[in-house]
Amino acid sequence: MSRRKGHRAKSKVVRHSVSIAGRNTSVSLENAFWQSLKEIASEHDMTPSELVADIKSERRHANLSSAIRLFVLDFYRQQIPVSKYPHGKR
Repeated sequence: MSRRKGHRAKSKVVRHSVSIAGRNTSVSLENAFWQSLKEIASEHDMTPSELVADIKSERRHANLSSAIRLFVLDFYRQQIPVSKYPHGKR
């Protein structure tokens, strides 16, 4: 579907398996979030499962997939200089 015709592009949500403390679980994430999570994990010399375990241990949200999305968003927002935000606020 084209945005020019007033249609929104659909984002495909995919289930990804991770092992946390020896226990398998799955998270449903759009590919862009999963790829970003893998890149962040790699930058920190971690596996995606290790990073997800850290996110899970520190999350304030009941849904792990949402916690991962917010983590990824926050990670990239922190890389934007404050001067890029209106009135210097984030």
